Amino acid sequence: MSETPSGSGSLGDRISKPESTSWADEVASPATENPPPLSDFNDKQPETAPQDDGQVDGATEPFGGSELQEPDYEVEVKLADMQADPNNPLYSATSFEQLGLSENILKGVTSMNFRKPSKVQEKTLPLLLINPPQNLIGQSQSGTGKTAAFVLNILHRLDLSSELMAKTPQALVLAPSRELARQIVGVVKVMGSFIQGLKVEAAVPQDAAARSRRIEAAVVVGTPGTVQDMLRKRTMDVRQLKILVLDEADNMLDQQGLGDQCIRVKAMLPKTVQIVLFSATFPEQVVLYAQTFAPNANQMTLQHKDLTVEGIKQIYLDCDNDKAKYDVLVKFYGLMTIGSSIIFVKTRDTALQIEQRMTAEGHKVVSLTGGYEGAQRDVIIDSFRMGHAKVLITTNVLARGIDVQSVSMVVNYDVPEKYIRQGHSVADPQTYLHRIGRTGRFGRVGVAVTFISNRHDWEKLMEIQRYFNTTMTKVTTDDWDELEDQVTRIIKSSRAGANFKDGANMQV
Repeated sequence: MSETPSGSGSLGDRISKPESTSWADEVASPATENPPPLSDFNDKQPETAPQDDGQVDGATEPFGGSELQEPDYEVEVKLADMQADPNNPLYSATSFEQLGLSENILKGVTSMNFRKPSKVQEKTLPLLLINPPQNLIGQSQSGTGKTAAFVLNILHRLDLSSELMAKTPQALVLAPSRELARQIVGVVKVMGSFIQGLKVEAAVPQDAAARSRRIEAAVVVGTPGTVQDMLRKRTMDVRQLKILVLDEADNMLDQQGLGDQCIRVKAMLPKTVQIVLFSATFPEQVVLYAQTFAPNANQMTLQHKDLTVEGIKQIYLDCDNDKAKYDVLVKFYGLMTIGSSIIFVKTRDTALQIEQRMTAEGHKVVSLTGGYEGAQRDVIIDSFRMGHAKVLITTNVLARGIDVQSVSMVVNYDVPEKYIRQGHSVADPQTYLHRIGRTGRFGRVGVAVTFISNRHDWEKLMEIQRYFNTTMTKVTTDDWDELEDQVTRIIKSSRAGANFKDGANMQV
């Protein structure tokens, strides 16, 4: 599956920018204005990653992940009857011990330094653990505990009483990329490290021989295409399956190819499976789709105003053209290597070109796109996690869920957009949110930088600004010393103003 075409065209095809003026000067669009309606997001767009590509939510600290800080926001839940009854023991799940989890599961929770359930877990775990099992649709920002919530439900419901059952798939988690799938496998292993006989396997794209191997694990985490192939070849016995989880569900249900695969996978599973859908964002039309995919589901959602990532300073750079974007990016290298940085681009070709040019100029960068084979992708992302590579260039294949603790800056080399028809694109606020969420995670300091080089880019960025009712700071590129000084001040001021709450409570 090919990635979205660039759509930028030659310089002559774009609107010319008058000398010494800014796109910001030409188009006044304050964040406080009432936003115009976004174009119809129901229309399909060319995909930006292969069918098996997508993203992750929060690795554990042993896997290079984060110590999370819980944001302060209101959680709105469609409460089940049991949760509305104050006499029910699960009415208020203020501790993990109240949830009826086994001693070995609680040991795993303690080993991850979880002191108490997050707000999201307080609401979702009673709904997930109730018997008989009920479906759940959960919308929760990255870092609020949603991965841990569905993993705890999985571990609680496993039957490992015999060697045969320990090798029989009982829970299936679908993720939109191999990187997310591998990260979730790590979370399950750490959280289930005290459960005797627990076997976890990743079902991700691999060589033909490995793909034909029979799955012998109670928990399987995979990408939709690979899982679909295994079910067709009957290398995965799902007759005992109890739980189906879709992580980054909105991306998979709304993305051409992945959505079809998820539906086909679900059709091959027992009708009695508990269906759990989680994502940081759920556009309205995807919610309707999700309600069909997971009928009669309890729902947990965040208010729209709470979706902007706190702790991330959002700035944009006004560049004259594409060449100027690259020149500024190269100058930015020193700032990007203070910690680790991710550069998001529109296409695989752009990622490769930037990597080749920057490498030729002596800069240490790597690129990761859907064009790489699975084993290569594993090596690249692991190298980035361990800090061997400081700057990673990627497409939207890594926009979702990947948690690397050292990331302090995200660069939107291309403004996030969605194609609604051939040659016509609109702003993509959801992708912007997922992208910048790779930095400043869970209370840490982060900077998100977006490059604009034409009026259309500027208009899309302002639409995103209005959508989240946030403020993006313009930084001039005319004086590099001043630019560097401004960015450094922003990082320092963000650090000084960071509000850390319950610093020891790590959540995924």
